[in-house]
Amino acid sequence: MAILDKHKILETNATLLLIFSFLVVTIGGLVQITPLFYLENTIEKVEGMRPYTPLELAGREVYIREGCYVCHSQMIRPMRDEVERYGHYSLAAESMYDHPFQWGSKRTGPDLARVGGRYSDDWHVDHLRDPQSVVPESVMPKYGFLERTLVDGEYIGDLMATQAIVGVPYSDDMVKQASLDFRAQADPDSDYDGLLERYGEDINVRNFDGQPGVSEADALIAYLQMLGTLVDFSTFTPDASR
Repeated sequence: MAILDKHKILETNATLLLIFSFLVVTIGGLVQITPLFYLENTIEKVEGMRPYTPLELAGREVYIREGCYVCHSQMIRPMRDEVERYGHYSLAAESMYDHPFQWGSKRTGPDLARVGGRYSDDWHVDHLRDPQSVVPESVMPKYGFLERTLVDGEYIGDLMATQAIVGVPYSDDMVKQASLDFRAQADPDSDYDGLLERYGEDINVRNFDGQPGVSEADALIAYLQMLGTLVDFSTFTPDASR
């Protein structure tokens, strides 16, 4: 009864209720906001990590637009069943340039954190056209229209400039050359030396869907073929102090 009486006092006193409500909201807000000021201290620097190339970034936008994250996660937990099936557990650094991150919340389809290089470009093209042709039990819808949707990368520099505002290390030169790099990565006959100079030698440069022009399928496959390939886990040693 004593507790109920005290609760009644709080409920019937508007000023007191306002003060306690403010305290609760303040504490809750601090719990959510304070860790953000120490975010960089919690992300271990990992050799090999780089920002997305313009084509990969465009593919990531297609991935988000089509809701791929609803059925696919990109987060391998440090549990034996997950590591043995998908590969090395996910590192915080692997999502450091994701805004927003693509961890996902369920797995109607398999986790994609280590899908890069696991299948050929032709397999991805067939899978997008008709998922059931390569995975009979799949419930994934068809995305053949991505091959027929050409993109010119005209505004990819604007997207990169926006990403730079929130901390992705895109230089002014990267942003300036974005459209050129976008087209170069999907054309192995182009002069892509500048692309490799800006983003590193470990870049997939090829006509991903095998069709003329740069399509949304090219961009999406470029993104998928990069996932999980940047860190060399044969030499990676976790920092025990973190």
